[in-house]
Amino acid sequence: MTNNGFNNHEDNKQEPQQKKDEQFMRKALAEAEAAGEAGEIPIGAVIVCNDRIVSRAHNLTETLCDVTAHAEMQAITAAENFMGGKYLTDCTLYVTVEPCPMCAGAIGWAQIKRVVYGASDDKRGFHIYAPKALHPKAEVTAGVLEEECRTLMQEFFKGKR
Repeated sequence: MTNNGFNNHEDNKQEPQQKKDEQFMRKALAEAEAAGEAGEIPIGAVIVCNDRIVSRAHNLTETLCDVTAHAEMQAITAAENFMGGKYLTDCTLYVTVEPCPMCAGAIGWAQIKRVVYGASDDKRGFHIYAPKALHPKAEVTAGVLEEECRTLMQEFFKGKR
């Protein structure tokens, strides 16, 4: 088999994953929109196991008056409760904005195997402050529906200024 044939096979293999990633990121975007409507910073997350959503969440820091009530933290807790354990080794986290170092630490402790995010956070994202916080075997996919995720955040903060 030629390299070209191999690459085409890889492209065909990646295309269904990309479609799944976009499908689940749209669910996270719906959570982010709900957060924005509630006056929360519009970040949403879903956790998926075997192509099934096991938790959905969005930021609740204002509602709960709790700086740790980020979308990822809420989604992890709900998924662990649903799955019946503290490890989410067969799960993928979809989140609209790159996790902060706190959330990356929780993602690492939960042993989530894959993290997919939309918009990067160049001011508070884990890749700057805690690039090794995730589980060593975790895969990261960045930039899924990036423009939509970024626009949602920008529009929210324009309304605040």
